[in-house]
Amino acid sequence: MQRQLELELIRKCKAGQSRFYEPLVRAYEPAGLRLALAMMGNTEDAKDALQMAFIKTYDTLPRFDLRRPFGPWFFQILRNQCRDMLRSRKAKFSMETLDELVELHPADTERGPERIRQRNAAKDLLWRGLAEIGPEHREILVLKELEGFRYGEIAQILDIPEGTVASRLYHARSALKNALVGMDVEYP
Repeated sequence: MQRQLELELIRKCKAGQSRFYEPLVRAYEPAGLRLALAMMGNTEDAKDALQMAFIKTYDTLPRFDLRRPFGPWFFQILRNQCRDMLRSRKAKFSMETLDELVELHPADTERGPERIRQRNAAKDLLWRGLAEIGPEHREILVLKELEGFRYGEIAQILDIPEGTVASRLYHARSALKNALVGMDVEYP
C-alpha cells in the first residue's frame, strides 16, 4: 500500500471514521497471517492472534505517531500478541501449518512442470528445516527471507537494535543450515 494512502486512511480512522480501517486490514492480513502461522504453529491460533492484533492496533491507533511507518508497528503488535498467546496456550509448531504457509505465499511466476516440481521440493525442504529450529530463529527468518523486511523494519518489529538483527539472522541462518545438513541436505 502506498505510504500516502496509508497515512490518509490512518488519519481518517484517528478522526473516528472506522470504516477506513478495513483497507488497512486487507492490506496487512496476508503477510500478518503468514507471520502468525509461522509463530503460532496452527491455523486457529494464528487467526485468533491476527484478529486480536488488528483489534489492539485499532484501539491504540489514536496514539500512533504518523511519522512512523505503520507496517512495522502493526507487526510488532502482532508479534507480541503471538508471544502472549504462546505463553498461555503452549501452541505446537506443525508441518501442516507449513503447508498452509506455502499456499499463502505468492506463487512462483515460472510455471513449467519441472520448475513447479523443483519449487515444491525446495519449499518442502525449507519448511522441514524451519520446523527443526527454534521459534526465535524461525521468526526472524520469516520476517527477512519470506516477508522481505529490511533490517531497520525488523529491528522495529522485534524492538532490538539493527546490529542485533544482523547477528540474530546470522545465527538463524546457521541453525537452518545445521538443520538441513542434519537431514542430509547439501547446503550451498
